[in-house]
Amino acid sequence: MKKELLVILLIGFVFNLSAQSVDPLRTKDAEAQTIWVDSIMKNMTIDEKIGQLFMVQAYSNKDKKHKDFITEMITKYHVGNLIFMQGTPEKQAELNNIYQDTAKVPLLIGFDGEWGLDMRLKNTYRFPWNMTLGAIRNDSLVKQFGEHLGKHCNRLGIHVNFAPVVDINTNPDNPIIGNRSFGEKKENVTQKAIAFTQGMQSKGVLANAKHFPGHGDTATDSHHTLPVLNFDMNRLDSIELYPYKKVFDAGITSVMTAHLSIPSLESDPRLPTSLSKNVVTNLLQQKLGFLGLVITDGLNMKGAANYSSSAEIDLAAIQAGNDMLLIPQDVPATVNLIKKAIELKTLTEERIDISVRKILKAKYWAGLHNYKPIEIENLQEDLNTIEDELLHRELIKNSLTIIKDVKGDLPIRNLEKRKIAYVNLGDDSGNHFVKMLKNYGQVDVVSDKNLDGMMRKLKPYNMVIVGFHKSNLHPWKSYKFSNKDLVWLQEIAREKNVILDVFASPYSLLKIKTFTNIEGIIVSYQNSKLAQELSAQLIFGAFGANGKLPVSIKNEFAAGHGFITSNLSRFEYTIPEAVKMSSVKLQKIDSLANIILEKKMAPGFQVLVARKGKVIYNKSYGYHTDKKTLKVKNTDVYDLASLTKILASLPLIMKAEEEKKISLNANLQDILPSFKGTNKATVSVREILSHYGKLKAWIPFYRETQDSITHKNLSEFYRPKKSKKFNIKVAKNLYLNKNYKDSIYKYIREVDQRERDGYKYSDLGYYIFKKALENTYEKPLNTLVDEEFYQSLGANRTSYLPLQKFSKKVIIPTEKDDYYRNQLLQGYVHDMGAAMLGGVGGHAGLFANANDVAKIMQMYLQKGYYGGKRYLKSTTLDKFNHRYFSDKKVRRGLGFDKPQLNPKVKATCGCVSDESFGHSGFTGTYTWADPKSGIVYVFLSNRVYPTMENRGLVKSNMRTEIQQVIQDAILD
Repeated sequence: MKKELLVILLIGFVFNLSAQSVDPLRTKDAEAQTIWVDSIMKNMTIDEKIGQLFMVQAYSNKDKKHKDFITEMITKYHVGNLIFMQGTPEKQAELNNIYQDTAKVPLLIGFDGEWGLDMRLKNTYRFPWNMTLGAIRNDSLVKQFGEHLGKHCNRLGIHVNFAPVVDINTNPDNPIIGNRSFGEKKENVTQKAIAFTQGMQSKGVLANAKHFPGHGDTATDSHHTLPVLNFDMNRLDSIELYPYKKVFDAGITSVMTAHLSIPSLESDPRLPTSLSKNVVTNLLQQKLGFLGLVITDGLNMKGAANYSSSAEIDLAAIQAGNDMLLIPQDVPATVNLIKKAIELKTLTEERIDISVRKILKAKYWAGLHNYKPIEIENLQEDLNTIEDELLHRELIKNSLTIIKDVKGDLPIRNLEKRKIAYVNLGDDSGNHFVKMLKNYGQVDVVSDKNLDGMMRKLKPYNMVIVGFHKSNLHPWKSYKFSNKDLVWLQEIAREKNVILDVFASPYSLLKIKTFTNIEGIIVSYQNSKLAQELSAQLIFGAFGANGKLPVSIKNEFAAGHGFITSNLSRFEYTIPEAVKMSSVKLQKIDSLANIILEKKMAPGFQVLVARKGKVIYNKSYGYHTDKKTLKVKNTDVYDLASLTKILASLPLIMKAEEEKKISLNANLQDILPSFKGTNKATVSVREILSHYGKLKAWIPFYRETQDSITHKNLSEFYRPKKSKKFNIKVAKNLYLNKNYKDSIYKYIREVDQRERDGYKYSDLGYYIFKKALENTYEKPLNTLVDEEFYQSLGANRTSYLPLQKFSKKVIIPTEKDDYYRNQLLQGYVHDMGAAMLGGVGGHAGLFANANDVAKIMQMYLQKGYYGGKRYLKSTTLDKFNHRYFSDKKVRRGLGFDKPQLNPKVKATCGCVSDESFGHSGFTGTYTWADPKSGIVYVFLSNRVYPTMENRGLVKSNMRTEIQQVIQDAILD
């Protein structure tokens, strides 16, 4: 028998010369490995050796009875390996330590973690399915995925992870592989499998190629029956076996043998390939020369279990050439049967030794010669890291695949020309998708129980984004369109410009009879929160598309197809670490927020932080008012007060300056002839924008319309109802005489100038700019800035006169006015002068949320470019973001505020660069952008609630304190 064994070994050696020439289980310190293996084997009894062949199923969510059963398996039957199934990481770690302490020889711990430990354990990280990864062009990302999974396994004491699946999924109806495969192209599957293997094994975790010799072209599930593959050897060699040969050469350490019936490899139709010597020994180990660990697929699966008794199946698996029995169903009976086979000489102890030696080598390879118990502390944190999410985001971003774009609509440009609806198809939620879409512009959710009703509701829209959402619970969930969905999709596409976004397997597209009327198709592969959010960002050009189809769809779309698109320099929404900022340090904002709320500096507020074109913090705090009935949401809008100057007037002034309609050197009498002959006639535009024009800070125009003693509004100026004469709406039930606008400009023309030269912040210049711009462009200021900037920027939450556009419940109240309008101001501008202009001022009147303010500031930071459109020249931004009177100790640029020159003045935190710019607003608003750090910061509040005497926010410098926290959170 020993001579026969030697012959087999020699034959194996010859085959190895042409196949796997290096033993993948051999470590760099091979001599020490051999000594360790020999030291254990020489003291082993036959029972202990047989015990090493078993990998028994262990659970961390079962009772003491199960724990006692596993303990008995280890102590009585010397079981040498466990595969952990469902449970929690903490409980698994606890049991792992107990079981390892019980074992005489360290246990090799196995795990099914194809897409992460989440495949079996609660509260662990879930990465994308293999089908999603198959769409990625950059294989280094898949290698990183393997590295991350290797780290997780290491942390939890797992030594062999049963991944990657290297099956080539050439059968779309495959019920068990499908999303678990990297796709249908053998080269792509192989490259991904090698990258994953290299990544995971670099972290000291054994990878496992499964399911040998190939489970990709089956129509039945081996968990329930024995699938049949009627392919000849040429086909098997060119397709199914292709990735195995390559991963063997790349050094994969183990293989899983599948329960299949393949007549061309095994003539016995009842004998699964996992139990066939022809397959396991002759093909796998001799012809292909695989020298690593050979492990059966689960022996509880019907594909194997239906063959014979559990013990006979286990014996047959060993006789076929497998080294390890995965999930054996009757260990005691198997031990007895193997010992009996040795007695009968149908199996030899030397054959057992070959497998035991390989198993022990694998244990040494995995570091079990230096076994250490798992530390429970910080386990949850270590298995769910920021780095995991960063990688997850990159994997999804790089997988998203545009397969059709006949009109060039992807990414979406020219938002001012779009009226966009979203329609949900499928049986799962698309809420995260919709919420993210709305960050970019107006997207309306349209639904109806009937198709006719749906089509009526869709009439006003010229673009419809159809999201097809299916369950993301696990990769075997149904991905197919219902017949109703197919009818609705075709009818909508027949009438409307449609972008179809598929949050399911690409195979779902197979049921669509024709793609003729569907203008754009995106495959997002999964319906996870991240997939939804990132796909929405792709649609609007936050980043470009890079994905390729891992499988073909009929004759319409070939595997490997996918358009590569560029980004449009719109905001991306991500996490702080993506731009080298610390989410932990940014948590201090929460502490400052609590102080603001506790000390009633403001009832609520929004804080947004972006860096390098990515929004990494967008959070709302508190309530609309002290009644605490409505929580502040990110979509709520605030009165921006003087931020209006740089967000409405200034972009139009810059545009007019570029078009040579308003020169910086022009005097007031040049841009507004009515100022000719006044004491302001020769004040220049440059001086006014720099607040160096000797203008008064402000004029309380409203007091001139009140009784000087009672301070009540005079009836000659106001009426409670609108009429032809009283048509300027100041607030609810308060209308101003239409002639008073002229009086406001008369006051400005006639008011004395300041006698002293120097800096003095003033609103008055922006009354003048408003009129000059309206005269120049022959449109109202609010219409002009909306058409020229806001619509195309997607700043649909930015508006003058917000009650004409938004529901009152999303507009944050400002003050309980008891001195002029005598009401709670909600939806009406707080600034009295702007109110007297009908709510549209050059200096105040604009309402917005933090997200929209940030878009405009980012456009400035990008030197006038955003969303694929150039709004302003780069040189224009440089010209306006410059101090012209710094020698006069004026810190301001043109319109923009800039960092303080006097350290006692707190315009900023004192921690931003001199290139930075921004503005603050009386109602408790603030925004700042820094070209050097790439930071955009927005703070919006209603600190004037309940009255403007509430100055806690101003006195405490909380807005710039938060700015300091943001600056301190930068890691590079």
